[in-house]
Amino acid sequence: MERIDKHNYYLDICQTILERGTCLRRNFGAIIVKHDEIMASGYSGAPRGRKNCCDLGYCRREELKVERGTRYELCRSVHAEQNAIISSRRQDMIGATMYLVGKEMSTGELVEKAAPCLLCKRFIINAGIARVIVRDTEIEFRIIDVQEWIDKDDSLTGEDSY
Repeated sequence: MERIDKHNYYLDICQTILERGTCLRRNFGAIIVKHDEIMASGYSGAPRGRKNCCDLGYCRREELKVERGTRYELCRSVHAEQNAIISSRRQDMIGATMYLVGKEMSTGELVEKAAPCLLCKRFIINAGIARVIVRDTEIEFRIIDVQEWIDKDDSLTGEDSY
């Protein structure tokens, strides 16, 4: 019997969590892991008490044909990374790893070249998270060293993938 590796184990959990997402465009699932323990999870959805896009039946950004990676202020959703960070204690995030998986709702495919948006990058840096591991295919993933975002400060002003 061949065991699944730890990274894909956590990414599979993210892939299940994203199914709770309420975005009509793309949904993400995120978890924060430290010392092999899940500290928090999050998925894309409207703030508590507000209507979700799936309940309204439309996506404002989709209606306006907003380009991917731009005009997040038009989106009703709180991103998966933000929801995971909001649900965690800072001491549990310092040095932790965030796992992230995205799904295109129109095709059911994984989000190609997914990455945290600029705002989520800032949240991740301030939370003290050390690594972000993003699923690219069912078995392939990328490991992003958050220190590289800090060292290369201009990466916080470039194009997003979310």
